[in-house]
Amino acid sequence: MAGKRFLDEPGSELDRPGDQKRMRRRPSFASVIGEAVMVNSLKNFCLALEPMLRRVFRRSTFPLTRSPSLRIQSLEPSNLQLVFSKNLLLPLFTGSKIVDLDSSPLQILLVDTRFDQIVSTYLPRPVKIEVVVLDGDFPEYDKRKWTSEEFNRNIVKERTGKRPLLAGDCLTVNLRDGYAAVGDIEFTDNSSWIRSRKFRLGVRVVPESYQGVRIREAITEAFVVKDHRGELYKKHHPPALQDEVWRLEKIGKDGAFHKKLAAARINTVQDFLKLSVVDQRNLKGILGPGMSEKMWEVAIKHARTCDLGSKHFVFRRPNCTITFNPICQIVHAVIDGNSYSTDELPCITVYAENMVRQAYVEWDSLEEIVGISSDTRLLTQGEPAADQYSDHHQSIVKSFQPTDHAYVEMGNLPSNSRFGYSN
Repeated sequence: MAGKRFLDEPGSELDRPGDQKRMRRRPSFASVIGEAVMVNSLKNFCLALEPMLRRVFRRSTFPLTRSPSLRIQSLEPSNLQLVFSKNLLLPLFTGSKIVDLDSSPLQILLVDTRFDQIVSTYLPRPVKIEVVVLDGDFPEYDKRKWTSEEFNRNIVKERTGKRPLLAGDCLTVNLRDGYAAVGDIEFTDNSSWIRSRKFRLGVRVVPESYQGVRIREAITEAFVVKDHRGELYKKHHPPALQDEVWRLEKIGKDGAFHKKLAAARINTVQDFLKLSVVDQRNLKGILGPGMSEKMWEVAIKHARTCDLGSKHFVFRRPNCTITFNPICQIVHAVIDGNSYSTDELPCITVYAENMVRQAYVEWDSLEEIVGISSDTRLLTQGEPAADQYSDHHQSIVKSFQPTDHAYVEMGNLPSNSRFGYSN
C-alpha cells in the first residue's frame, strides 16, 4: 500500500487552488494608493461643500422673522432722537405732578442731532411714544450713546406688591409733527429702594407702532423722588415774606441754624431779610461759624428772590417822615421839609442810619400803607449791604433791645453807601 502524502508537501494538489485564490484577491500597491487619493479628495470636497449646505438648510428651515425695515434699522445709523424740551422741576415727591421748570406739562420733541432742529415733517405718520422710569445710574459714565437693548435693560419696574411706578392716563401719547405733550403723571413710590437711590425719566418709541430707522430714546437728568410727607419740609422757590425761615436754602427745619434763629426771634423770611439789611454782621454771628461763607451766599441769595409785594411802612418823627419797604430799606424820606430820593440819601447817611435803626426797633408800631409796588430787584443790587460800604464812620456803635428780636448790637455800620436804602 502506498503511503499517504502529507498536505504540506510541495506539489500538493489540495493547496494549489487556495494559493491561486489568495493571489488573485491581494490588491496591488498602485491600486491602494489610488483608492486613498480618491477617498481623500472626496472628503475634502465634502468639507468644502458643508458650509454652503448648512447656509442653504438654515435659510430654508428658519426664515428671517424680522421685516426688511428692521434690518435697515440695524444697519443704517440714525440722527433722530427724542428729547425733553426742558428740565424737570425739582425736587419731586410721590403723588405730586411731574412738570418742567415752567411748571408746565412735559413736552417731548423729535430732533435731528446733526442740526439740533425740530423735525416736523420727517415721519410720514404719527408715532406712539411711552414714558418709562430708568435707573439713575444709566447711562454709565455719562455715556451719550446707548443701544435700545441697554435702554430697555435699565427700565425700573415697581416693587413687589406695589402699584406701577408711574401713574397717570398719559403715559403713552402720539408724537405728531415732531412734538408731543405728556399730561398729568406722578410717581407712586420713592427712589430710596434702588442702589443708585435715583431715577430718571425716559421716553421711547412703542416698538409695535413704528417700523422705520431707529429713533434714540430721551432721558432726563438723575433725580431723587421723596415721599409725599417730605413735601411738608421742602423749600419754596421763591419764598414768601411770611414763610418760616427754614424754608430758605441751607436752613433745615428744627436744625441747628433754625434753632439759633428762633432763639433770636427771627422766625420768618421777612425777619431774616430785615436783619440782613440793618445788621448783616450780627445775623451771621447768630448763625455761627457752622454757616460757611458759601452756605451764607446760597441762603441770602434765595431769600432775596422773595416778592416784596406792595406794602410799605411809614416811620414818623416831628422833623421827618421816612417810608420803608417790607425789609427795612428806605424808599423815600422827608427831613426838615426837604424831600430826598434814594439817590440823595447818602449825603445824610449818618442821620438816615439812625432813623433805620429806630424804625427797626419800632417796626410793629409803624404805619402800614398799601399801593406802592416794590421791586424784587432791590434785593439783588450788588453784594450784601455790609460789604458795600467803606470804613467811614466806624465809630457809629449803638446797642439796643429790639422788640421783635433778641438783643442785637449795632456796630461798625459804614455810612457812605446804600445801606438801608432801596432804589
